[in-house]
Amino acid sequence: MSEIFFDQLNIPRPAYRLESGGKSHATMTAYQLCEIENILLKESPDYVLLYGDTNSTLSGALTASKLNIPVIHIEAGLRSQNRKMPEEINRILTDHASDILFTPTDLGAENLINEGITNNKIFTFCNYLI
Repeated sequence: MSEIFFDQLNIPRPAYRLESGGKSHATMTAYQLCEIENILLKESPDYVLLYGDTNSTLSGALTASKLNIPVIHIEAGLRSQNRKMPEEINRILTDHASDILFTPTDLGAENLINEGITNNKIFTFCNYLI
């Protein structure tokens, strides 16, 4: 599906594409862990910047944290309070593996603090847009 965006928006294609769709959540996540580890070992980044709540977001957070690479999560602290949603599990685990958390709302920051994440790791976007 993403090919159309690269073509129509005339943006460069990414250096890496995992092509992990069509698998179960467990199989997809396991595959992504291995692939992302190879990429991070090759590229040696100073940080890993992740956004959202997809399986690849969780895989990136787990892999980077296991390699002692600091993790930055955009859209942190968002919660549906429905742990039956795979995305909710991804959000919670990614946030707890992250070193820096950018949340779009004060409620997101509140959620993180209520989960025991220290306030000095949390930055709320709405506080910086004024």
